[in-house]
Amino acid sequence: MTDLNWTARPWHRDWLKRQATALFDLFQNNAVNPKGGFFDLDAAGKPFGNTRQIHATARMVHCFAIAAKLGRPGAATIVDHGMDYLWNGHRDRAHGGYCWSLDDTGFKDDSKQAYGHAFVLLAAADARMLGHPLADGMLADITQILESRFWEEAHGAVSEEYARDWSPITTYRGQNSNMHLTEALMAAFEATGEARYLDMAKRIASLIIARHAASLDYVVAEHFDAGWNIDTSYKGSDMFRPAGTTPGHWLEWARLLAQLWVLDGRKEAWHIEAAEKLFRSAVTRGWDYEKGGFFYTLDFEHRPALTHKIWWPLTEAIGAAAFLNALTPAPFYESWYRKLWDFAATHFIDPANGGWFGELDDDLLPMDKFFTGKPDIYHALQACLIPLFPPAGSLMRAVEA
Repeated sequence: MTDLNWTARPWHRDWLKRQATALFDLFQNNAVNPKGGFFDLDAAGKPFGNTRQIHATARMVHCFAIAAKLGRPGAATIVDHGMDYLWNGHRDRAHGGYCWSLDDTGFKDDSKQAYGHAFVLLAAADARMLGHPLADGMLADITQILESRFWEEAHGAVSEEYARDWSPITTYRGQNSNMHLTEALMAAFEATGEARYLDMAKRIASLIIARHAASLDYVVAEHFDAGWNIDTSYKGSDMFRPAGTTPGHWLEWARLLAQLWVLDGRKEAWHIEAAEKLFRSAVTRGWDYEKGGFFYTLDFEHRPALTHKIWWPLTEAIGAAAFLNALTPAPFYESWYRKLWDFAATHFIDPANGGWFGELDDDLLPMDKFFTGKPDIYHALQACLIPLFPPAGSLMRAVEA
């Protein structure tokens, strides 16, 4: 492929900006809950429901912190709204930590999840890069909770879930929460310059990828026991903890490992080598070569298990292809980058109501099986913005640079 990469073409860059702006418009104008936190959006892009889950609250802070850094009017107000709800809503003053969900009456699910705490760290780090008045206190608080309640020094990763009083719920250990914590730890390193955050991110990557994914020929195992041994028989909920493997997470790790390689001064070659192998593994094993899109899950023989297509693996593939192509340019990545956006524009982006469809059935028609209404802004927005900036680290760092 001898012509210019799409990311170098002004028209494509303008198209990405328009897509990002449309997402910002949709959520800024419709998702703010005046009683605190944010609404989910229905299929028409209108607010519904009263339950606010912590990852959605924190992701709105993350995305609109990026918007504020870009110079979008009104974005800082969204950050204020979300930070206030994390601190005064989700935070558990009685026992410490941050509870999973609330409604207008108080805590609805008061469990303490590593996944949710990872996103609180991400929000706090981003807010600190904006100079937000709540950021330092929240960053110190969430760091202390992660280190004292979740971090398992012997393994170099975090445990998973606790009741409100910090009694263990299960002995389950999961890679998904640790993957998102890796993202958040890198952001905290960027925000503070403190090496401990980067060291924790590197230890998680070493456990999940260098030890386990490499042993499976660069397939990311999802589920583990308390000793961090792979549990191939585990089956939780199909939406959050499906059986088997999830190619979308291989793609997410591909970008995060490439980012880790950059932030660590390109010291450990295995980071970028594993990133490239994970991307190739995902597009080889996880892509539906008949109809397009990524299968949601595979079994351990790499056969499709949950075959419908969900939006976020595609967005993560776009981000990974763009990031890797910027670091290690190759026609392979450029070809996939174009193919992925073609599929997204044809099947996932909703031309009538804005946003993205959350999932497609086996005939590539929109469906509601795991999700209702519009997915939150986080994954789709990053797919639009990552290709616009040099691979200098997180989006907050890239925009600032």
